[in-house]
Amino acid sequence: MTSKTADLDLETRLIHAGKQDHHGAVTTPIFQSSTFTTPPVISSYEDIRYIRLNNTPNHAVLATRLAALEGAAASLVAGSGMAAISATLMAVLSPGDHLLATDCLYGGSLALLTEELPMMGVEVDFIDGRDPASWERALRPNTRALWTEPMTNPLLQVLRLDELAKFARAHELVSMVDNTFCSPVNYRPLEHGFDLCVHSATKYLNGHSDIVAGCVSGSKEHITRINKRLTHLGGSLDPHAAFLLERGLKTLAVRVRHQNALALEVARWLDAHPKVTQVNYPGLTSHPDHEHAARYFEGFGGVLSFELEGEREQVIETVMSLDLPMFAPSLGGPEALITLPSLTSHASISAEQRRAIGISDTLVRLSVGLESARDLIADFERALTAHAS
Repeated sequence: MTSKTADLDLETRLIHAGKQDHHGAVTTPIFQSSTFTTPPVISSYEDIRYIRLNNTPNHAVLATRLAALEGAAASLVAGSGMAAISATLMAVLSPGDHLLATDCLYGGSLALLTEELPMMGVEVDFIDGRDPASWERALRPNTRALWTEPMTNPLLQVLRLDELAKFARAHELVSMVDNTFCSPVNYRPLEHGFDLCVHSATKYLNGHSDIVAGCVSGSKEHITRINKRLTHLGGSLDPHAAFLLERGLKTLAVRVRHQNALALEVARWLDAHPKVTQVNYPGLTSHPDHEHAARYFEGFGGVLSFELEGEREQVIETVMSLDLPMFAPSLGGPEALITLPSLTSHASISAEQRRAIGISDTLVRLSVGLESARDLIADFERALTAHAS
C-alpha cells in the first residue's frame, strides 16, 4: 500500500485504490482472455500472465485495492472463500505441525480442519476464544499457527481479539483471521496485530449475491507462498467475477453501515418479542460480549441469530411464512436471507458436534439486506403473531 493511498479514507480507497488507466475507461474493463503475451525471459513461472495464476489486469486491480483496505503489503484473490482458506492453511502448515483454532467456526472451515488437515499430517486442537487463561495449556512444541474468526457464526460470540493476537506473537504463531462477518468496514485484523486476513468475498465484499470469490491479505512473504499453493490447487477467479467484485467493493462502506443499523434495530425488536427466547447480536447491551465488541469493532455487523419457542417444525413453518427474507444460505447481499444453521452452514458436521458448540436444531440465523427496518419488522410481526406456541 503506497503512502498516498494510505492517507485516503476508507470510502475513497474502496473506489480508487489500485485503479489503472485502460484507454480512459472509468471502470476496469473485463479482460476476458485466458492468457497474455509474455516476454521470452522471465524470472519465475508466476510472471506468466494467465487466469489460473490470478494475475490478469482484473486480478491486479482487486489485489491492490484489497491490500489498501486491509492495510496489508499484499493481497490475493481466489475462486472462492474456501479456496482462499484452503490455500492459506496449506501454505502455512506442513505435516507434523499443530494448529490451534478457536471453536464455533464456519462449518466449511470446521470440516476442513477436522477432516482434511489430519489426512495431511496436521494436528488440530480447539480453544475457547473467550478464555485467554486456557490457551497456554493447548500449546505444543510443534504448534505453528492460530486460526480464528472475530465473531462466530452463527452464535455471534465475540472473541478476545487483542489477546489472541498478542498470544500468537508471544509464541511466534502465524495468526490467521477469517474476517468475512465483519468486513474491513467494521474490523481490520492486520491493524490489530494479526498476520493474515481471509474473506469469503462472496459475502459483504461483493455484496450482490451473484458471484463466489475469496481473498487473503498479509505480508508479501506470506502472500507469495499462498499464491504458489493456490496456483497448484487451481482456485482461480474468473475475470467477469473479478469485475463484479471490484464493482461491489465500491459501495461496501455504505452497504455495511446501513446493514449495521438495520440489524441492530431488528435485534432490539426481536429481543422484546415474547415468542423469541434468545437473540444473539453483539450490538445489544445485554449480549455477554457487548463491551468487547464495542471496543474492537466500528460496527456490529448485519447478521444475528435467535431462538423461537416450539419445536423445529414449528420454527421452520414460521420462517417459511416470511415474505421478505428468503430461505437461503449466505449473507451480505442486498436481500435479507434467513436459514437454520443446522440445515445449511453447519449441516456438514454431526448433530453431536453442533450441540457441543451450542448450535441447536431450532436456531435461526438472519442476514439483513438493504430493505427498510419498518418493512422487515412488520413481516416478522405478522409471522410471529401466527407462530404456534
